[in-house]
Amino acid sequence: MTTAAITLHPAAHWAIQAAFTPEQIDCTTAVVLKILDNKCKMLPGEKLAVMAVYDAVRHLASPLFDSAVHAAIRAARQEPGTQTLDAIHPLRVHAEAAIPKPVMKQYKAFLREGLFG
Repeated sequence: MTTAAITLHPAAHWAIQAAFTPEQIDCTTAVVLKILDNKCKMLPGEKLAVMAVYDAVRHLASPLFDSAVHAAIRAARQEPGTQTLDAIHPLRVHAEAAIPKPVMKQYKAFLREGLFG
């Protein structure tokens, strides 16, 4: 086993095995945007798990988000200042409008079952 495999968060291991659909990858990105915009009601450990899932699946095909969104997320995580975090807000609003509520509800159930269930 490599050092990288040993240091992966358990949620990242789960995400790699879970074979996410493109829609689920979009939902993961949307939840990360919500976390970074301080609008997420998850507990700190749950947020950490979702961030680990995002890190494991962000490179996969995603119909809703392009590389600019991922660059904004990376910037906000590396330097969480006002300017980078202000760039997250409109992206989060767009994500919430673009992903139908039933799709997000299914995704949250998928996460609860896989990660926290």
